[in-house]
Amino acid sequence: MASVFSQTSLPSRQVLADRVYEELLAALIDGRFKADAALSIDGIARDLGVSPTPVREALARLEHTGMVRRAALKGYRVAPLMTAEEHGQLVAVRKLIEAENAQLACARADEQMVAQLADTIERLRTAPTGGSYSEFRDYWKADEDFHRLIAEFTGNPFLLTAFQALGGQVQRFRLFAGRGVTDADCAISEHSKILQAFEAGDPHAARAAMEEHLDGVGQRAVQDSSE
Repeated sequence: MASVFSQTSLPSRQVLADRVYEELLAALIDGRFKADAALSIDGIARDLGVSPTPVREALARLEHTGMVRRAALKGYRVAPLMTAEEHGQLVAVRKLIEAENAQLACARADEQMVAQLADTIERLRTAPTGGSYSEFRDYWKADEDFHRLIAEFTGNPFLLTAFQALGGQVQRFRLFAGRGVTDADCAISEHSKILQAFEAGDPHAARAAMEEHLDGVGQRAVQDSSE
């Protein structure tokens, strides 16, 4: 059986776990595994030419995103795509957390942090948005960095942990496999409104702009998952 992974050389040990995670993430987002397919740790390790340890670590990280599921004594399986209802529920929770993140971070933001936010938006504008993970990876990373920077700047490690646990952007990007990013213009415009609130030093406007953004994300995710 042909390997589902790209044939690329693996890096030095200190970044091996991250690379294995990236390989698995790409395969999952691109749909190279069927929903509910069993994921053999030993088989994946053989395909990637690594020991089982980094594979086990990567699958544990992916479980937190909802991309894979683990059952006691049965190992890991591929989670199916979220339904429209599940996407709506996920975005509702993201809205609770990330609106608070935006308000708190805006109150603490400095010029350097605002410049970093602006850089992520510029990266969104220039990143490819094609139909495979390798094509929209840079776009996803820029989107992730925008939201992560805000979470990190709240000064509240528990909010950051809650943000990281949701894996919201990963689930959204699973819908782009085979079709490409469908809402880049909307997302860039919404991110820009959030940035404007940070530039103005207006925490309440930052909160409102984040809520508006996530409302848009939720509506578009529900629409995409229903098609």
